[in-house]
Amino acid sequence: MTQTPAHVIAFDDPETPCTTSVIDDPALVREPYTSHAWRHFSNPGKSATAGIWEAGPHCQRESADYDEMCHILEGQVRLTDEDGTARVFGPGDSFTITRGFRGTWENLTHVRKVYFILG
Repeated sequence: MTQTPAHVIAFDDPETPCTTSVIDDPALVREPYTSHAWRHFSNPGKSATAGIWEAGPHCQRESADYDEMCHILEGQVRLTDEDGTARVFGPGDSFTITRGFRGTWENLTHVRKVYFILG
């Protein structure tokens, strides 16, 4: 077994539980979808969480009241702001969605990402 230094969190820990969520709120999505998340880090005092998230194709309306850094591991996602400006991100791409973003997050394929959220 590989040891990890103190105060370092490896995201390959097989003991990290998976949380499954069904998103079916018609105010957010037309078609329900299921996501899976492995939260590897949480610091409630700083409103921070980090981990791995994945879900199949879907389109969700977003109104961000947080900052989120994403690194796409698999798949493609299209972000479109409320003015209609869009960009597609794929494997190896990193980006941050900042507080105040309004628009859509669309998984064009199955997507797996690393995330860090600061509330």
